[in-house]
Amino acid sequence: MHEVVANGARIPTIGFGTYGTERADMLQTLPAALKAGFRHIDTAQIYRNEMDVGECVASSGVPRSEIFLTTKVWVANYPADRFASSVDQSLRNLRTDYVDLLLLHWPHEGVPLAEQIGLLNQAVRSGKVRHIGVSNFNRRLLEQAIDLSATPLVTNQFEYHPYLGQSLLAGATRQAGLAVTAYCAMAIGRVLGDPMLAEIAATHGRSIPQVVLRWLIQQDGVVALSRTTNPSRVAENLAVFDFELGEDEMAAIQTLAEPDGRIVSPPGLAPAWDP
Repeated sequence: MHEVVANGARIPTIGFGTYGTERADMLQTLPAALKAGFRHIDTAQIYRNEMDVGECVASSGVPRSEIFLTTKVWVANYPADRFASSVDQSLRNLRTDYVDLLLLHWPHEGVPLAEQIGLLNQAVRSGKVRHIGVSNFNRRLLEQAIDLSATPLVTNQFEYHPYLGQSLLAGATRQAGLAVTAYCAMAIGRVLGDPMLAEIAATHGRSIPQVVLRWLIQQDGVVALSRTTNPSRVAENLAVFDFELGEDEMAAIQTLAEPDGRIVSPPGLAPAWDP
């Protein structure tokens, strides 16, 4: 598995995303993903499927040390009297004594950012977490989080797909030495009907999802989360390391970005997004 290295973390370049995956689908697709070679699994407390992930990992036969496991603390658990206990519950759910990466899921002004970052650092010192990072942080908040953390942050996870230009945020994230982790890569299926992407895919004899994943990981320091509920397509999402897109193709995909291309922006959670 190819990796992105950031502040001491070695993050498998293609991750298996579990957002919105129901138990029945998880019990089919995650074992297939692990069998196909996925070693990076991304979940979160609010997804309410950590127990399913833990069950699949435990029964897979893959050594825990070979799996890079990410979860995210939900905003309701940011207060000091809930944070550590929520992490302990995540570990129980995941049937492990540590996670490789723990993220703050969204910015939240109800608890000072310094306290949030301090609690992430405590989780590292406790030995229950190997690496820490943030999710859905804009440039200003990311800079503050980096300055507040004694332990280097390793990633900022945010929405990134062909219809959402993220050059400013991605650039700031990489410049700070962090990996970009891209979610919602397929724009909730919109990419599947795109004529330009279809043409590029046909040129390479690949599927559109493979082209999109390749476009993401061919950018420096980018980790891409892939998601499917079809076990037969799991291996396809890993088969993106044996071809390259040309500079003209990379640039053409960049032109698909739209001013209103953002999909994920929940009121009360979303920060003031970078342009």
